[in-house]
Amino acid sequence: MNQAAESERHGPSTQSIRDLVLGMADGLTVPFALAAGVTGAVAASGLVVTAGLAEIVAGAISMGLGGYLAARTDVAHYAKEYAREIRETHEVPSEERAEVAQILHGYGVREPVLTRVVNEITGDREQWVEFMMRNELGLERPDERAAPRSAALVGGGYVLGGIFPLAPYVFIPNAQQALLWSIVFTTFALLVFGAVRARVLATPVFMGALQTWFIGALAAGAAYGLARLIGHAM
Repeated sequence: MNQAAESERHGPSTQSIRDLVLGMADGLTVPFALAAGVTGAVAASGLVVTAGLAEIVAGAISMGLGGYLAARTDVAHYAKEYAREIRETHEVPSEERAEVAQILHGYGVREPVLTRVVNEITGDREQWVEFMMRNELGLERPDERAAPRSAALVGGGYVLGGIFPLAPYVFIPNAQQALLWSIVFTTFALLVFGAVRARVLATPVFMGALQTWFIGALAAGAAYGLARLIGHAM
């Protein structure tokens, strides 16, 4: 299987996993911190649910829009650099051929093979520019259809993550009691999510799970303590 086919097969799925991970990372921590913070100031779970749902909707839209704009920015950046490379192959072809030779030399290609390979690559302008994009600039052609998918996955991941900390407040009227279950649910979700995220990023699973849990707990604890402090001051 050639490199282009491998990239086509694995690239979109990898990006999709990253988008989902990005959305869930914030979806687990931000609504949890908000729910804990509001619990520090109110006793009724209904108020926490209302605030939490509003935050999840706003956060999902914001994160989804961010994912969409990031994907569109990648496409625009690639198109701009591609156009520049096309122009340079017309205006300064000798310099561009020299750059191809320099790149190949770095891979260990030597004369007399080097000249033949350079001529082969530069004999097709599209192939020439693609080579420069990948090997000089380190850019892969982005999927122009990825922006809506990225927005849906990031926003959907945020909503999915936000369900865990908010769910206990739906079923338990007392906010303080619901908070205890929210901590249990979110702790479990953060540990599992952290482990999965570590697997995706090829980092130690145990440390990844603990790191994700610690960040979520720190954010929630700070929000809860601040809300309690403000509540006592008023």
